[in-house]
Amino acid sequence: MQNSRQTGMIRMVLTIFILSSCSNPQKPGNTEIIWDNYGVPHVYANNETEMYYAFGWAQMQNHANLILKLYAQARGKASEYFGEEYMDSDKLTHLFNLPDSAEAHYNKSGSRDKQYLEAFVKGLNDYAKAHPDKIDDRVKQVLPVVATDVLAHGKRVICLEFTGGNDIAETRKETAPGSNSYAIAPSKSESGNAMLVANPHLPWSDFYLFFEAQLTAPGFNVYGITLVGMPVLNIAFNEQLGWTHTVNTIDASDRYELTLQQGGYLLDGKSEPFQEKRVPLKVLQKDGTVQQQDIELRYSKHGPVMGEKDNKAYAVRIAGLENSSYYAQYHEMGKAKNMKEFEEALKMMQIPMFNLIYADREGNILYLFNGNVPVRSEGDWVFWNSTVDGTQSKYIWSSYHNYDDLPKLINPSSGFVQNANDPPWTSTYPLLLDFEDFPPYMSPEDMPVSLRAQRAVNLIKDDASISFDELVDYKSDTGMEAAGRFLDDLLAAVKQHPDSTALKAAWVLEQWDRATNADSRGAVLFGRWLDKLDSDMFAIPWSAERPVSTPEGLNNPKQAVGLLVNAAMEVEETYDSMNVAWGDVNRYKAGEYEFPANGGPGRYGIFRTMYYQPNGENNKNYAYHGDTFVAVVEFGKTVKAKVLLSYGNATQPKSKFVGNQLQLLSENKLRPAFLTREDVLRNMEKREKL
Repeated sequence: MQNSRQTGMIRMVLTIFILSSCSNPQKPGNTEIIWDNYGVPHVYANNETEMYYAFGWAQMQNHANLILKLYAQARGKASEYFGEEYMDSDKLTHLFNLPDSAEAHYNKSGSRDKQYLEAFVKGLNDYAKAHPDKIDDRVKQVLPVVATDVLAHGKRVICLEFTGGNDIAETRKETAPGSNSYAIAPSKSESGNAMLVANPHLPWSDFYLFFEAQLTAPGFNVYGITLVGMPVLNIAFNEQLGWTHTVNTIDASDRYELTLQQGGYLLDGKSEPFQEKRVPLKVLQKDGTVQQQDIELRYSKHGPVMGEKDNKAYAVRIAGLENSSYYAQYHEMGKAKNMKEFEEALKMMQIPMFNLIYADREGNILYLFNGNVPVRSEGDWVFWNSTVDGTQSKYIWSSYHNYDDLPKLINPSSGFVQNANDPPWTSTYPLLLDFEDFPPYMSPEDMPVSLRAQRAVNLIKDDASISFDELVDYKSDTGMEAAGRFLDDLLAAVKQHPDSTALKAAWVLEQWDRATNADSRGAVLFGRWLDKLDSDMFAIPWSAERPVSTPEGLNNPKQAVGLLVNAAMEVEETYDSMNVAWGDVNRYKAGEYEFPANGGPGRYGIFRTMYYQPNGENNKNYAYHGDTFVAVVEFGKTVKAKVLLSYGNATQPKSKFVGNQLQLLSENKLRPAFLTREDVLRNMEKREKL
């Protein structure tokens, strides 16, 4: 084992030397990774090729088992390696032709981009060779990783899961990926510096997990996160600028209903034949044998066919699947030194979705409704979000709107931009973007009744001088916007329609701090009542004239009291008290750590967004989705940042970085980002020279 490890290290060193020699004729010193005490790798490299090599090495060190599982799925061979439960995943991978598409896009890549990608892959493989004892035997069969695995993984996650996920399978409605974000202009900043808040909300597992790192090479110094297995940072900042993403209300995929006819499908009055192909799929059986199952795949001019029923077939068309420079665009964004260079990177249009919120040292802020929005012949948002008539070719789009067509705000007079997954029209307040100025399918016209998005605006809109610490506090806010809209009316209703149980519940709610801190008593009860409330019970429904203060009030006091009685009895029966503390019911858990939780579902209007699922064994709910990475950044003469990665920066068994940030999360605190080499060395966990 020791000889194998030494051989692996020798190969690694030789590879680094060869790669760096190609781009730098001078013999370099050692590239190194300094790991801080939160498990964040700070890569210091002689050039960008070495930097990406070290990035691959570092990711593998903290997430090897997960990365190899994800690449197996991207390869379309997970059922061969791990069993029949992965067959649906493999079928989808082959249906959308990800392995062949990745190969084609690799061949189209420029020499520099290929070099970076191959260096990242080499880092992954060399870590695996040097540390075979750190990787589960079950996933070793996926090795070695090849560049097309990484490209196919990116397409699977961004295009199939994010962009086309709702049309492929209408699931995850309640826990759809979301995010919060702010960019504050100097005119609204106490220090006169622009500030940025990054806060993506995703599930705490699988391909949604983030990896935090700092990547440094001559002319490149970027701090941020990537989705595990990706070779570049997706949300990040450098000394001059930074950006974040939120999931946008974009329709970049469509589902079509096809009418079957004569073995094909009806299109413009004629029968068109399906294109068909057969893919042999090897499937691991429970007895350890491997059996081959051939899967039949069908394609229409609309896209891959997902299934057939009652003389109908259903096809899905996804924008951006053909993009080949997704990683290159993120590299250019990270390397940009000013807004002009950053916008040039954005105009590559290789990222198929996501809002983008930006701030820089020069004081610029930007909101962009980013993505590959298809140019459509007709129809509005509702039309294209429904099942589309597949019998007419005019609905098969083939081009996208360019950068200049997309909704965006640059340095608005309001002094801020924000997005909490609301449509672009509410990206600042007072409203500046007009729905009528864009195609009706670009985004929904009305702001949904998203109390979280309204909370985002209401927290900062009237603060004319926001300090860095205040911005941290705003990000950490656990208050319920819904309490401000309905609680007073509910308490008044109890007085109108007194009931012994309702009076006890009202006493609890009167004492409540209207927040979801760990020690908040009354939040569990109010949340249970709110879950029973229908929108037709609002005294004032949501109004475009009052987009951040409606809905509000109750139009049926007696009914509201009845719902409160039901909620109170349920809470008391479940927890032995309707006055139970929020953190006694809701918990954070990762690895060996467990702490009381704070924050809650966005539908309550909570900016500190967390979703919980019950554990029947102990009658508690555990966070599984919500706040992941948080960064609050100020772009002064030197960059100042506080960050947190909720679940920790590793998933490998026995890693000390699994869950080691949960206590800070429970205390609703952030930690300083170590941005200089001196700070990193003062907070060093270990040091690796490559």
